[in-house]
Amino acid sequence: MSRFDELFAAASAARENAHTRYSGFRVGAALVTRDGRIFAGCNVENASFPEGWCAETSALGAMVSAGGRPGDVIEVLVTAKAALCTPCGGCRQRLAEFAGDDVPVHICDDAGLRRTLTMAELLPARFVLKDEERDV
Repeated sequence: MSRFDELFAAASAARENAHTRYSGFRVGAALVTRDGRIFAGCNVENASFPEGWCAETSALGAMVSAGGRPGDVIEVLVTAKAALCTPCGGCRQRLAEFAGDDVPVHICDDAGLRRTLTMAELLPARFVLKDEERDV
C-alpha cells in the first residue's frame, strides 16, 4: 500500500468517528512524520460555537502527544465526503508550526485525490517565530 493510500485510509477512518451533531459535516485528516508514523484525527463539534476543533488539529494533537515536534510533518491529507475541504486559516497556521513550506497537503473526497497544494501555497505569508526573534 502506498503512503498516500495509508494516509487516505487513516483519514477516512478517522472521519467516520467525527462528532458533527450540529453541522453534519465530517472531516478526517492524517499526517505522516519523518520517522514514518501516521497520525489521524477528525473534527469535533460542541454547542459552544466555535469551541470545537478541526480534523487537522486533532491529528496534530495526537502527533504532539506522541512526541512530535516542529519540522516533523512531511505530508498531510484532508478528506470530506463530497466536498473540496481545504484546511481553515487556523489549521493552516497550526500545520505551519510543524510542516515546512514544501510539505504537500492532499485534498480528497470519497473518490480520492482532488488537489494537492504545498504549505506555501496554502499559507503564503505565514508567521513563524524564530528563536532569535523572541523577546525572552
